[in-house]
Amino acid sequence: MERKASRRENECEEKTSNSESSELDKDYKTSLITLNVGGYLYITQKQTLTKYPDSFLEGIINGRIMCPFDADGHYFIDRDGLLFRHILNFLRNGELLLPEGFRENQLLAQEAEFFQLKVLSEAVKSRWEKEQLGSRETTFLEITDSHDRSQGLRIFCNAPEFIAKIKSRIVLVSKSRLDGFPEEFSVSSNIIQFKYFIKSENGTRLVLKEDNTFVCTLETLKFEAIMTALKCGFRLLTSLDCSRGSIVHSDALHFIK
Repeated sequence: MERKASRRENECEEKTSNSESSELDKDYKTSLITLNVGGYLYITQKQTLTKYPDSFLEGIINGRIMCPFDADGHYFIDRDGLLFRHILNFLRNGELLLPEGFRENQLLAQEAEFFQLKVLSEAVKSRWEKEQLGSRETTFLEITDSHDRSQGLRIFCNAPEFIAKIKSRIVLVSKSRLDGFPEEFSVSSNIIQFKYFIKSENGTRLVLKEDNTFVCTLETLKFEAIMTALKCGFRLLTSLDCSRGSIVHSDALHFIK
Protein backbone atom coordinates (compact mmCIF):
# COMPACT_ATOMS: atom_id res chain seq x y z
CA MET A 1 0.00 0.00 0.00
CA GLU A 2 2.83 2.38 0.88
CA ARG A 3 4.55 1.73 -2.47
CA LYS A 4 1.30 2.42 -4.36
CA ALA A 5 0.80 5.65 -2.44
CA SER A 6 4.38 6.71 -3.11
CA ARG A 7 4.00 5.93 -6.82
CA ARG A 8 0.83 7.99 -7.02
CA GLU A 9 2.55 10.90 -5.28
CA ASN A 10 5.44 10.76 -7.76
CA GLU A 11 3.02 10.66 -10.68
CA CYS A 12 1.16 13.67 -9.30
CA GLU A 13 4.42 15.57 -8.83
CA GLU A 14 5.49 14.77 -12.41
CA LYS A 15 2.14 15.91 -13.77
CA THR A 16 2.33 19.10 -11.72
CA SER A 17 5.91 19.74 -12.88
CA ASN A 18 5.01 19.09 -16.52
CA SER A 19 1.98 21.33 -16.19
CA GLU A 20 4.05 24.15 -14.70
CA SER A 21 6.73 23.72 -17.40
CA SER A 22 4.06 23.80 -20.08
CA GLU A 23 2.60 26.98 -18.61
CA LEU A 24 6.04 28.62 -18.51
CA ASP A 25 6.67 27.71 -22.15
CA LYS A 26 3.27 29.07 -23.06
CA ASP A 27 3.90 32.32 -21.19
CA TYR A 28 7.31 32.70 -22.83
CA LYS A 29 5.91 32.15 -26.31
CA THR A 30 3.08 34.62 -25.77
CA SER A 31 5.58 37.22 -24.55
CA LEU A 32 7.22 37.23 -28.01
CA ILE A 33 5.65 39.61 -30.52
CA THR A 34 6.28 39.69 -34.27
CA LEU A 35 5.71 43.01 -36.04
CA ASN A 36 5.56 43.58 -39.78
CA VAL A 37 6.69 47.17 -40.28
CA GLY A 38 6.58 48.21 -43.91
CA GLY A 39 7.46 44.67 -45.01
CA TYR A 40 10.26 44.14 -42.47
CA LEU A 41 9.68 41.58 -39.71
CA TYR A 42 10.81 42.34 -36.16
CA ILE A 43 10.57 39.90 -33.24
CA THR A 44 10.78 41.32 -29.75
CA GLN A 45 9.33 40.90 -26.28
CA LYS A 46 6.02 42.26 -25.14
CA GLN A 47 7.68 44.14 -22.29
CA THR A 48 9.90 45.99 -24.78
CA LEU A 49 6.94 47.27 -26.81
CA THR A 50 5.00 48.31 -23.69
CA LYS A 51 7.94 50.10 -22.04
CA TYR A 52 6.45 53.56 -22.57
CA PRO A 53 2.79 53.91 -21.48
CA ASP A 54 0.45 55.73 -23.88
CA SER A 55 2.76 55.06 -26.83
CA PHE A 56 1.37 53.71 -30.11
CA LEU A 57 3.02 50.31 -29.67
CA GLU A 58 1.87 49.97 -26.06
CA GLY A 59 -1.67 50.76 -27.24
CA ILE A 60 -1.55 48.02 -29.87
CA ILE A 61 -0.26 45.34 -27.49
CA ASN A 62 -2.77 46.19 -24.76
CA GLY A 63 -5.71 46.49 -27.17
CA ARG A 64 -6.30 50.24 -26.90
CA ILE A 65 -5.40 50.77 -30.57
CA MET A 66 -6.72 48.62 -33.41
CA CYS A 67 -4.02 47.32 -35.76
CA PRO A 68 -4.42 45.22 -38.93
CA PHE A 69 -2.71 41.85 -39.39
CA ASP A 70 -0.73 40.56 -42.34
CA ALA A 71 -1.35 37.22 -44.07
CA ASP A 72 0.71 35.39 -41.43
CA GLY A 73 -1.17 36.89 -38.51
CA HIS A 74 1.51 39.43 -37.53
CA TYR A 75 0.72 43.00 -36.55
CA PHE A 76 1.14 45.17 -39.66
CA ILE A 77 2.28 48.79 -39.31
CA ASP A 78 2.54 50.82 -42.51
CA ARG A 79 5.69 52.80 -41.64
CA ASP A 80 9.38 52.90 -42.63
CA GLY A 81 10.64 49.40 -41.96
CA LEU A 82 14.34 50.30 -42.07
CA LEU A 83 14.06 53.20 -39.64
CA PHE A 84 12.01 51.10 -37.22
CA ARG A 85 15.18 49.36 -36.04
CA HIS A 86 16.21 52.65 -34.42
CA ILE A 87 12.79 52.89 -32.75
CA LEU A 88 13.17 49.35 -31.42
CA ASN A 89 16.74 49.94 -30.24
CA PHE A 90 15.54 53.01 -28.34
CA LEU A 91 12.87 50.91 -26.61
CA ARG A 92 15.49 48.31 -25.72
CA ASN A 93 18.25 50.66 -24.54
CA GLY A 94 16.32 53.65 -23.24
CA GLU A 95 18.59 56.06 -25.14
CA LEU A 96 19.18 57.23 -28.69
CA LEU A 97 22.08 55.34 -30.28
CA LEU A 98 22.58 55.93 -34.01
CA PRO A 99 25.31 54.73 -36.40
CA GLU A 100 28.10 57.10 -37.37
CA GLY A 101 27.17 59.29 -40.32
CA PHE A 102 23.41 58.95 -39.78
CA ARG A 103 21.68 61.69 -41.81
CA GLU A 104 17.96 60.87 -41.57
CA ASN A 105 17.18 62.86 -38.42
CA GLN A 106 14.07 64.50 -39.87
CA LEU A 107 12.58 61.19 -40.99
CA LEU A 108 13.37 59.55 -37.65
CA ALA A 109 11.75 62.46 -35.80
CA GLN A 110 8.57 61.92 -37.83
CA GLU A 111 8.61 58.20 -37.00
CA ALA A 112 9.07 58.98 -33.30
CA GLU A 113 6.06 61.29 -33.38
CA PHE A 114 3.94 58.67 -35.14
CA PHE A 115 4.81 56.04 -32.53
CA GLN A 116 4.00 58.65 -29.84
CA LEU A 117 7.43 58.41 -28.23
CA LYS A 118 7.92 61.96 -26.96
CA VAL A 119 11.27 61.23 -25.28
CA LEU A 120 12.71 59.83 -28.52
CA SER A 121 11.30 62.69 -30.58
CA GLU A 122 12.98 65.24 -28.30
CA ALA A 123 16.29 63.32 -28.40
CA VAL A 124 16.29 63.22 -32.22
CA LYS A 125 15.48 66.93 -32.49
CA SER A 126 18.22 67.79 -30.00
CA ARG A 127 20.74 65.76 -32.02
CA TRP A 128 19.60 67.43 -35.23
CA GLU A 129 20.00 70.93 -33.75
CA LYS A 130 23.52 70.13 -32.53
CA GLU A 131 24.52 68.91 -36.00
CA GLN A 132 23.14 72.06 -37.63
CA LEU A 133 24.95 74.26 -35.11
CA GLY A 134 28.18 72.36 -35.73
CA SER A 135 27.83 72.79 -39.49
CA ARG A 136 27.61 76.57 -39.01
CA GLU A 137 30.91 76.75 -37.10
CA THR A 138 33.75 78.57 -38.86
CA THR A 139 36.10 76.42 -40.93
CA PHE A 140 39.70 77.57 -41.36
CA LEU A 141 42.08 76.63 -44.15
CA GLU A 142 45.78 77.52 -44.33
CA ILE A 143 48.12 76.77 -47.24
CA THR A 144 51.77 77.59 -46.53
CA ASP A 145 54.98 77.07 -48.50
CA SER A 146 58.13 77.29 -46.35
CA HIS A 147 60.47 76.72 -49.34
CA ASP A 148 62.32 74.25 -47.14
CA ARG A 149 63.10 70.68 -48.20
CA SER A 150 62.01 69.13 -44.89
CA GLN A 151 58.75 71.11 -44.64
CA GLY A 152 57.65 71.99 -48.16
CA LEU A 153 53.97 72.69 -48.82
CA ARG A 154 51.59 72.37 -45.87
CA ILE A 155 47.79 72.35 -45.99
CA PHE A 156 45.92 72.66 -42.70
CA CYS A 157 42.14 72.65 -42.18
CA ASN A 158 40.08 72.14 -39.01
CA ALA A 159 37.53 70.14 -41.07
CA PRO A 160 38.85 66.58 -41.66
CA GLU A 161 36.32 66.00 -44.46
CA PHE A 162 37.91 68.82 -46.49
CA ILE A 163 41.39 67.35 -46.00
CA ALA A 164 40.03 64.08 -47.34
CA LYS A 165 38.59 65.91 -50.36
CA ILE A 166 41.92 67.65 -51.04
CA LYS A 167 43.75 64.36 -50.73
CA SER A 168 41.50 62.55 -53.22
CA ARG A 169 41.69 65.45 -55.68
CA ILE A 170 45.49 65.66 -55.59
CA VAL A 171 45.86 61.91 -55.94
CA LEU A 172 43.63 62.12 -59.01
CA VAL A 173 45.61 65.00 -60.52
CA SER A 174 48.97 63.41 -59.77
CA LYS A 175 47.88 60.16 -61.45
CA SER A 176 49.22 58.34 -58.46
CA ARG A 177 48.50 54.77 -57.35
CA LEU A 178 44.91 54.05 -56.40
CA ASP A 179 45.83 51.59 -53.63
CA GLY A 180 47.34 54.11 -51.24
CA PHE A 181 48.60 57.64 -50.66
CA PRO A 182 52.14 58.27 -52.03
CA GLU A 183 55.05 58.17 -49.62
CA GLU A 184 55.91 61.77 -50.46
CA PHE A 185 52.86 62.84 -48.41
CA SER A 186 52.44 62.93 -44.66
CA VAL A 187 48.75 62.93 -43.75
CA SER A 188 46.69 63.35 -40.60
CA SER A 189 43.02 64.20 -40.09
CA ASN A 190 43.72 67.95 -40.35
CA ILE A 191 47.03 68.30 -42.22
CA ILE A 192 48.61 67.30 -45.50
CA GLN A 193 52.38 67.83 -45.60
CA PHE A 194 54.34 67.58 -48.85
CA LYS A 195 57.93 66.52 -48.18
CA TYR A 196 61.06 65.16 -49.86
CA PHE A 197 60.90 67.20 -53.03
CA ILE A 198 62.65 65.95 -56.16
CA LYS A 199 64.87 68.24 -58.25
CA SER A 200 64.33 68.29 -61.98
CA GLU A 201 67.06 68.97 -64.53
CA ASN A 202 66.24 72.68 -64.69
CA GLY A 203 66.15 73.03 -60.91
CA THR A 204 62.39 73.24 -60.41
CA ARG A 205 61.20 71.66 -57.18
CA LEU A 206 58.92 68.72 -57.95
CA VAL A 207 56.88 66.13 -56.14
CA LEU A 208 55.19 62.84 -56.95
CA LYS A 209 57.38 61.33 -59.59
CA GLU A 210 55.57 58.16 -60.64
CA ASP A 211 57.79 57.28 -63.63
CA ASN A 212 60.27 58.94 -65.96
CA THR A 213 57.58 60.63 -68.03
CA PHE A 214 55.38 62.28 -65.42
CA VAL A 215 56.11 64.81 -62.70
CA CYS A 216 53.81 67.09 -60.71
CA THR A 217 55.05 70.55 -59.75
CA LEU A 218 54.56 72.12 -56.36
CA GLU A 219 52.63 74.98 -57.98
CA THR A 220 50.22 72.49 -59.56
CA LEU A 221 49.43 70.94 -56.18
CA LYS A 222 48.96 74.35 -54.60
CA PHE A 223 46.70 75.45 -57.47
CA GLU A 224 44.54 72.35 -57.09
CA ALA A 225 44.22 72.94 -53.34
CA ILE A 226 43.17 76.56 -53.93
CA MET A 227 40.63 75.67 -56.63
CA THR A 228 39.13 72.92 -54.47
CA ALA A 229 38.80 75.39 -51.58
CA LEU A 230 37.03 77.98 -53.74
CA LYS A 231 34.64 75.35 -55.16
CA CYS A 232 33.78 74.27 -51.61
CA GLY A 233 32.78 77.81 -50.63
CA PHE A 234 35.97 79.05 -48.91
CA ARG A 235 36.90 82.70 -49.35
CA LEU A 236 40.42 84.10 -49.27
CA LEU A 237 41.09 86.03 -46.07
CA THR A 238 44.79 86.93 -46.30
CA SER A 239 47.81 86.16 -48.49
CA LEU A 240 51.49 86.72 -47.67
CA ASP A 241 54.15 87.74 -50.18
CA CYS A 242 52.06 87.82 -53.31
CA SER A 243 54.55 90.14 -55.04
CA ARG A 244 55.04 87.78 -57.98
CA GLY A 245 51.56 88.44 -59.31
CA SER A 246 49.71 85.21 -58.45
CA ILE A 247 48.30 83.75 -55.26
CA VAL A 248 49.78 80.42 -56.33
CA HIS A 249 53.23 81.86 -55.57
CA SER A 250 52.23 83.21 -52.15
CA ASP A 251 54.11 81.97 -49.10
CA ALA A 252 50.90 81.67 -47.11
CA LEU A 253 47.18 81.71 -47.89
CA HIS A 254 44.41 81.85 -45.31
CA PHE A 255 40.82 80.92 -46.16
CA ILE A 256 37.64 80.96 -44.12
CA LYS A 257 34.20 79.42 -44.58
